[in-house]
Amino acid sequence: MSLEALNKQVKKDLSYLAFGGTDWVRPVQHQDGHVYDVVIIGGGQSGLAAAFGLMRERISNILVLDENLEGFEGPWETYARMVTLRTPKHLTSIDLGIPSLTFRSWWEAQFGAKSWEAIDKIPRGDWMNYLRWYREVLSLPVKNEVKLTLIEPLETGVYRLHVDGHGTLDKTLFARKVILATGIQGGGEWHVPSFIKEKLPTHLYAHTSNSIDFTVLQGKKIAILGGGASAFDNAHFALSKGVAEAHVFVRRKEMPRINPIRQMEGSGLIERFQVLSDKDKYKVMSHFFKHNQPPTNDTFGRASSWPGFKLHLGSPWLDVKATSEGAVVTTPNGEFTYDFLIISTGLVTNPSLRPELKLVEKHIIRWGDLYTAPNQIANPMIDAHPYLSPGFAFQSQDDEGKKHLYGLFAFNYSALISCGILASALSGMKFGIPQLVSEVSNQLFLDNRKEILEDYFNYNVQEFIADLTTTQELA
Repeated sequence: MSLEALNKQVKKDLSYLAFGGTDWVRPVQHQDGHVYDVVIIGGGQSGLAAAFGLMRERISNILVLDENLEGFEGPWETYARMVTLRTPKHLTSIDLGIPSLTFRSWWEAQFGAKSWEAIDKIPRGDWMNYLRWYREVLSLPVKNEVKLTLIEPLETGVYRLHVDGHGTLDKTLFARKVILATGIQGGGEWHVPSFIKEKLPTHLYAHTSNSIDFTVLQGKKIAILGGGASAFDNAHFALSKGVAEAHVFVRRKEMPRINPIRQMEGSGLIERFQVLSDKDKYKVMSHFFKHNQPPTNDTFGRASSWPGFKLHLGSPWLDVKATSEGAVVTTPNGEFTYDFLIISTGLVTNPSLRPELKLVEKHIIRWGDLYTAPNQIANPMIDAHPYLSPGFAFQSQDDEGKKHLYGLFAFNYSALISCGILASALSGMKFGIPQLVSEVSNQLFLDNRKEILEDYFNYNVQEFIADLTTTQELA
């Protein structure tokens, strides 16, 4: 099958599912502009899948906004530096149960079934190409180079979205519902330890999420802080670009070897996580944080195969300082000097860190507000996560907050404690998107409840029109 034939198959499959039917949602008016039923912030895999899911529910007055150039949404062609995805290739995700929309169908249409059997994991660049195809074949309404700067709740049950960027002429948009499909950093910010930010000039270090010019590091000696998969992705990438030495420093004395996600994928824990008690959820995620996600064997093998690769276990960074020779790193094992540092210390989740939530974040319930964990597993990083509904809606304890938050959804990494990995891993997305779409749809339905029920009770179109006069027996 060619890609052209696959495109036709997608259209045929969707027609069999009656995709594209008439919207049932009642339009809302605002004097200052058009009101979208849903605006999705983020045009990566989550945002695209959410848009498709809503359109399947006959909710098409929607818009997807992404701050990046078209075709460069998400991390895959920006700061992600892995060779392949870490998710097993056979797991489905944003296809939402339609075989012709799976990555496998897209791959085999171009490279054949034998090629699919030959690959171990999905190449990163091909995943991005698949997302570009997915957006195009489904005609999803995405507007690029538009950045959300502020969500302003209005008294009318509508949000005024303040936006900026080259992709828009309007500085404000209006939406009844807003989905933050903003990925790994969308619930907080990338974390750089304060002692690094305070003591080093920015030309001596960068976080893995930053754009890094590796050409200027050719022949140089660099250090990477962190023991997760991203640290080894960056080590391999740097060495492949001509860096002479890449030293990875890990706080732990032993490398993490267990990936909890692999167990979750077959145990029901991903799709059924939300029926757990708060106590169990907290315990599960504390265990998840404890193990972290180790590098895949092939990722570690690629990095460690370079002569310039060095691994330092049991070596937390105690201090850093700038000198004329570069950045000096102090560890329990001594001092080391490097030309450049790459920080792979993940992210911090807290709604207060998100500028677009500035007007509403004080109303958002955090886990620490509702649940006190036992001392042995208590974690302030977990406590700072928002306490979301099963459908990813922000929650509030006061009436004013409920009014301001009604219609805001967090389908990003900040949902981790409340909803598990449904919004933060491809292996969870096939279960998470339907739950998100269901709750958004339910809210829209209840918003229009009065009108919908009035029309129902007043409906008097006769469907049965047979003439009974010739068949009716006279008394």
